[in-house]
Parts: sequence; C-alpha cells; structure tokens
Amino acid sequence: MRTSIATVCLSGSLEDKLYACADAGFDGVEIFEPDLVVSDRSPEEIRALADRLGLRLEMYQPFRDFEGVAPPLLEDNLRRARERFTTMRRLGTDLMLVCSNVATATVDSDQVSADQLRRLGDLAAEHGVRVAFEALAWGRYIDDYRRSWRVVERADHEAVGVCLDSFHILARGHDPAEIEKIPGEKIFFVQLADAPALTMDVLSWSRHHRLFPGEGSWDLGRFVAHVARAGYAGPLSLEVFNDVFRQADTRRTAEHALRSLVWLEDRAARLPGSPGSLHRIADPAVPSGYDYVEVKAEDTGEVEQLLERLGMTFRGQHRTKPVRLWSAGDARIVLNEQHARDQRPHLAGVGFRVPDAAAVRDRARALAVGPAARRTQAGELEMPGFMAPSGIEVFLNDRDLGGEPAWVAEFEHGRPHVPGEAPGIGGIDHVNVSHGRDAHDEAVLFCTSVLGLESPSATQAAGPHGLVHSQVMRTPDGRVRLSLNVSPAGVTHPDHVALACDDVVAVARRARERGLEPVPVPGNYYDDLRARFALDDAVLATLREHQLLFDRSDAGELWHFYTPRVGGLCFEVVQRVGAYDAYATDNTPVLLAAQDRMDRAVGRRDGPGQGRPDL
Repeated sequence: MRTSIATVCLSGSLEDKLYACADAGFDGVEIFEPDLVVSDRSPEEIRALADRLGLRLEMYQPFRDFEGVAPPLLEDNLRRARERFTTMRRLGTDLMLVCSNVATATVDSDQVSADQLRRLGDLAAEHGVRVAFEALAWGRYIDDYRRSWRVVERADHEAVGVCLDSFHILARGHDPAEIEKIPGEKIFFVQLADAPALTMDVLSWSRHHRLFPGEGSWDLGRFVAHVARAGYAGPLSLEVFNDVFRQADTRRTAEHALRSLVWLEDRAARLPGSPGSLHRIADPAVPSGYDYVEVKAEDTGEVEQLLERLGMTFRGQHRTKPVRLWSAGDARIVLNEQHARDQRPHLAGVGFRVPDAAAVRDRARALAVGPAARRTQAGELEMPGFMAPSGIEVFLNDRDLGGEPAWVAEFEHGRPHVPGEAPGIGGIDHVNVSHGRDAHDEAVLFCTSVLGLESPSATQAAGPHGLVHSQVMRTPDGRVRLSLNVSPAGVTHPDHVALACDDVVAVARRARERGLEPVPVPGNYYDDLRARFALDDAVLATLREHQLLFDRSDAGELWHFYTPRVGGLCFEVVQRVGAYDAYATDNTPVLLAAQDRMDRAVGRRDGPGQGRPDL
C-alpha cells in the first residue's frame, strides 16, 4: 500500500515537512489546514513543490462541525465547505476529511446527518472532489465508526465515504472486525496511530499521547488486516498528535514515522488470512543472546581495574586496533580507545548473537535503519551494524569458532578462555541504556521492528532529581534484556551493564578482597527489607556485609549489587534465584540516591546532567 503522513505529525514549516517526508520515502502527505494557513507559499506553490518532490497530496484536513445542525447553520457550513473545496483544487488534492460534529450539533438523527452529508457530496462533486466522514471519539452524537458508516451508507453519494482512524476506534474499545463489512470502495481513507494504555479523557489522550505504530499498546497489525480484507486500496497514513514529535528534528521524525509504517504493514501481512496487497519485508531474526558489550574512552584503565576486581579475565589486545577484550563465562566486554579523544568511559555498543545476521541486515535496510560501518582489515570478521536511536552502535554476529564468537580470535597475548573455571560471572543479564525523552519512542520501535524484541509494561522510579521512566525490551526467553531509561530533563544517569552469576555473595566477597568498594546501601534500606520480607537476621547480616540489595516475587528472588560509576557507566552483578524474572524496580531509588550522594561528595564532572560523550 502507499505510505502517507499528516503534516501535523512533524515540526517545522510546511516546506520543511514536505522535504523531510520526501527524503524519508513517503509516497504522500495529508495537508493539515493550519500548516497551509501560516505558510507564505500559495496553494499553487505548495502543489508545485510536492510535484517536484514526488509527493502526492492525499487529503486536506480537517473540516469540523458540519453535520447534525439546524438549517440556517447548515447553509453557512456549506459556504465554508465551498471555500475549502476551492483551496483543494488549487492544491491539487481531491479528498477532504470531515470530522463528526463535536460543538454545534443539535440534532441526533442519522437521517438528518445523512441528508446533510448528501448536500455536501453534491457540492463536492461540483468541484470534482470527495469527502471522507470520520467519527471522532469525542463526537457529540457520532463517536463510533459503525454509526459513521451507517450515515454514509444512508447518504448514498459517490462523493461521500468514510475515514477510519485507528485512534478513534481503539480508544473507545470498539471492535475493528466490523470494518470488513464496509465496502472497500467506500473507505476513502485510513489514518493510523498507536497509543500507550492510559486512563484519561480521550481528547487529551488523542492530542498529546498518540504514538507511531509499534510504540504503544494496540494491535494495529490486526486493524490494518481488517482494512485490507475489506478491499481498501488507498494509502496507509499516519496521524499522530504528540508533544515530543512536534518539537523534534523534522527529518529524523519523518524517517522514524516511515519505519513504523513499513513495520506495521509487514506485521499485518504476516497475520493469517491477510491479502496479498500487504507488503512483507525480510523475516525477523530474534537475538539468541549477547555477543559483547563495548565501552569506549580515551583511557579505559579505570574500567579494566573494575573488571579485574569483579573477577573478569583479560583476553588480549586486538591485533590491529587499540581495543582490548575482557571476559568471564559468556560475558564479553570490549574496551575501545580508538577515535576517543577526551571521552570518558561510556557505553558505546552492544553486539547480539543472531541465527542469521544477513537476514537482520536486510530487514534493517527495508526499515531504513542507517548502517554503522567499521573498517576491517584482511582476515577480520565483518559484522552488520546499525546506529540505534540512543546513539549506541548495534552489531550482529552469527559465526562461532571453537565455541566462541569468531571475532575473539582477533585478540592476542591474553589469557585463553578456560571452560569450567571457578564459579563467578557467567554472562550478561541485561543492559540499561539512558537517553532523552525525544529518543525513547524511536528506540522502542527500533527494538521491536529490527530486533524483534517484546515490550512488557513500562515502570517508573523516583530519584533525587525526578522520575526515571523505564521500558524493558526483551526476547521471550529473557536471554536478551534491554532497559531503556528516560531520566528527568537535564539529568543523565549512567548506563549500566548487569552481569549474571550463580553466587553473588562469593563474587561480592572476592571483589571486596581485590579492592572494590560497591555502591553503599543505607541502613534504613535493610530495616525496610526486614519489614517487607520478614528476612531473618542471618540473611540480613549477609546482605549488609556485602552491600547487597534484595527483591522477592512469587517466582523467586533477586540478589544484586552495583559498582561505583566510572565516567558515564557502572556495572551491576545479579543472581536470579528460582524463576525470578523482574528487575527489582523498588531498589532503583536506593541506587539513584546513593549514586547522587557519591557524585556530590566528589564533585563529579561526569555526574547527573552529563550525557554520553559521543552523542
């Protein structure tokens, strides 16, 4: 299907929006009337620019408060419509969106509304245009797409059809399955938006919290499949009102928006019974685990010292680059000093093990994800890479050698891997990535569309500088877990890498013996643990001695501790007991407060408020 976007989704002037949409690869746009009103370009000039850019002007919108009115007001509404139709002809578009009346309707009658829409259809036909009637979720009388279709059906005019908007349908909890009862030729337009699950009035929800497909809680794939099975042959168009998107970079948002549409059509095409009119892209290849985590800095010495104290092993220096490898079990930390002048340690990249790296590369290309190329020399493994929205590089590997990733052989003069060594760190449990609010929704979509990760419910935790919002992205089996964190405005908490082990007490004890001082935990926290979980004195004494944090669920327990930050990074060591599958969110405020005290005590220049050095 063709792709389209309403100009209201983007920041900037109308011209800026058209250029951004064309560069992103959209087929067409909906012209939001206020964007034209404030433009100093005439409708003819906008039409000419769209033609040069190869953009089709799919629809002009919105026309409000038309139907269900008394006769005198109807005549004035028809006068307004006549002026809009003239503007549309100048623009070169032939479809106008008519929203159900929210303000001036006084007659609750399908027949009256149908008669008035028929009058509008006659006027539209005189101008060679059509109208698409949409049921707003807060319409005074018509707030259900099924009723809007009944009215259009009764109007029985070739220039009058319906517009189906996923927000207005799903926000009201209406079943989209009945879309298939509407003849495809009478569905004049389809608008799409996702949204988070919120409890608030639908108008505020709509105006401020819509999201691009794949970022919210709705099954838009099923919605699109219903539309396609009805026989709809027009564009799939995005109409997303969102305070963040309308302030963000225009071109980046347009690229993000198109990616969401490509992903959505592919998702709908994979549903049973979906028609061939829906386009599929390369199959997703869900990661089977972590390949490595990369830390970058001008000098990674502090990080090496920290890893040694945690019990990790130096595996060698890369044979052609200033890059060093440390590992323990299946946990591999790559320390990169290349092109890192003046940079403090920070999380720079994550590698994933995938069954087919080429398939993920092809899927990413179809989703217009930009590559993250790295120079390799003869004999070095080339891996597909991409730049994630938060600025972190993501690389994919499907090649092993001797039980380890093939690229490990490029590191020399270190200690070899010895299977079955003394119990300690065994792998990477999860990775926490901090980024700004403007990158968050795009990062969620990247993880779902490119990597095929799932997104359970979001959480939030209170810190000294405000709430931290967290969205975990994960594989179904939990082998890959990414926690995407949004800090309060002006504050950037450190990223952190959580290392998994089977005996966190032993790891903590040996780390203390090697000189590690973990993030200190206040005594009040252990008093609270006693009250919450009725822990006995011996368990509490062990937790206090090693500055461990604790959580319990019906499935099991989590024992964990944190290292102090180094630059914009810290490490966590976790032990999951039983089938514990959460992240001890109640402990996050303890960590944030402790980190803040440590930062203030030493006056860190890389404390809260400083971002990742390479962004």
